[in-house]
Amino acid sequence: MIDGATPAMLERAVEAGRAPTLATLIERGRYIPDAVSVFPSVTPVCAAAIATGYAQDRHHIPSMNWFDRSEDRYVEYGSSFRASLRFGLARQLTDTIYNMNDAHLASDIRTVFEALDDAALRTAGTTYLMYRGRHRHEPARDSLLTRIAAASLVRRPVMGPRELFYADIFASRDTGCHGSLGLPGVRDRHAGCVGSYLVEYDLFDFLLLSLPDNDNHSHRYGPEGQLNSIAEADRQLARLLTAGGGKERFLKEHAVIVVADHAHTLIENTISLVSEFTGFFDIRRPTDLREPGQAEVALCPAARAAMVYVFDERLRDRAIDRARTIAGVEHVIWRDGAEAVVAGNGGELRFAPGSRVRDPRGRGWDVHGDLLVLAARIEGGVVLSERFPDALGRAWDAIACPTSGEVLLSAAEGFEFTDWGGASHLGGGSHGSLGAGDSLAPLICCGVQGELTREQWSIKDVTPLIKRHFGLR
Repeated sequence: MIDGATPAMLERAVEAGRAPTLATLIERGRYIPDAVSVFPSVTPVCAAAIATGYAQDRHHIPSMNWFDRSEDRYVEYGSSFRASLRFGLARQLTDTIYNMNDAHLASDIRTVFEALDDAALRTAGTTYLMYRGRHRHEPARDSLLTRIAAASLVRRPVMGPRELFYADIFASRDTGCHGSLGLPGVRDRHAGCVGSYLVEYDLFDFLLLSLPDNDNHSHRYGPEGQLNSIAEADRQLARLLTAGGGKERFLKEHAVIVVADHAHTLIENTISLVSEFTGFFDIRRPTDLREPGQAEVALCPAARAAMVYVFDERLRDRAIDRARTIAGVEHVIWRDGAEAVVAGNGGELRFAPGSRVRDPRGRGWDVHGDLLVLAARIEGGVVLSERFPDALGRAWDAIACPTSGEVLLSAAEGFEFTDWGGASHLGGGSHGSLGAGDSLAPLICCGVQGELTREQWSIKDVTPLIKRHFGLR
């Protein structure tokens, strides 16, 4: 999993000779340049979709920043260091390391690790947001990162794959690899070190190798900067092939799937959601100590998407109207009874699961209103939009998620919402919206068992591909 890899940049890296391992996998397998992400296309939502095969209507991780109604508090997974400080670093780490997999990820669906563990296959994973499996792991007490975290966190074991390596906090065995506090820029090298060890000693049937540094690099330097970070990811993949006896032997013995969770687009403008709602609503702040019900809305910006939680249903329409006036907001989405509504470009489109038309993923819909809101058209009974791929399905899954806000926002091209810490990626890359630039990810399948046919691929297809490869349902 190469976090945030943009298809065009991956292709440029291959063409320039900067990614020879990826070039080999494309040559010997199948390359799909337009696997559609989920909405919002931010890492926690995408990671859960990849690891479970479901969108958030089933897995219940709604965004990078969201409001937990059951606990009457914000959940912040790490939009920025400044946002983490605003909400409390200890709380942010606890939510990300523990609660995301335990309390927040729906318990009635299995992750890829749980499915393969249940089939008695040897599972392994490097640092990835979704790690839930059937094997118990204690914290690595001797690591520097664990000692730092232990000062503010209650240290407890987690359930993960058979071989789990999560930064330096959890390590199922001593590989001689160290993550340097899990800091950006060294995480790919840590994953490559662990991965090559696991290959050399034949310790897995399935390995989820997470290469996250491309995302951070893209946030800083923009999509064009990915040439260097994809090259680094390729070098770590090459380490595994070398450890496995070289390219020929490794690919004879292993199937490989390479996927990104989303892409990146350039950020030229920012939107302060808090400023836009101040003076119109009583906003729940991160440090608000008032009793539940005393604020009117909670605001959850997450890169190029955002959510508004409306505590009084009578105020929902006013919140929608306010959201529709914000410059840089391209789409506003909400639920109206059995239908979802998406507004933008001066019009509205209403839709719900049905049978009048279908989308390229094969889902059926009843739609009425202005299709131009999503730059869509109907051809042969199929709803198509190049600018907003799989928009009906992705919007529905987001608004149907029980932990989502009442009003969802998607930013226009070039715009990003500043987070609660006031941070943005202005001048760099970001993602999260319904737009194709954020939402189409590369997918490479090499040696995977089974026929690869779909009209529209999705990152949700990865776990089903893996399960089918191993002969599981």
